[in-house]
Amino acid sequence: QVQLVESGGGLVQPGGSLRLSCVASGSVFSIMAMYWYRQPPGKQRELVAAITSGGTANYVDSVKGRFTISRDNAKNTVYLQMNSLKPEDTAVYYCKGEFYTLSYVYREVWGQGTLVTVSS
Repeated sequence: QVQLVESGGGLVQPGGSLRLSCVASGSVFSIMAMYWYRQPPGKQRELVAAITSGGTANYVDSVKGRFTISRDNAKNTVYLQMNSLKPEDTAVYYCKGEFYTLSYVYREVWGQGTLVTVSS
């Protein structure tokens, strides 16, 4: 089994910053692409950012220039640095990972989510 645990959410004022972390644990052999999604209140979940195993990052247009996804393969961790936050960034943020387990089985795993609230 592989588990993902997010942390770093909270309440922040508009214009502020937060850094989300997502740590993978369990039967991890290798980690492929990692993703951050978000689900605003009453809306569908959307992809925010993705990073390949080689470190190539992509972003949804609404966060380009404000958010940065990165990964530390030695720590099995992916980060989302969020700057210049806006009220419309308020959402539950989820990480998702693509893994090969120690048994060489492919798995897609979701974290439990962490709430980010941007409000004055």
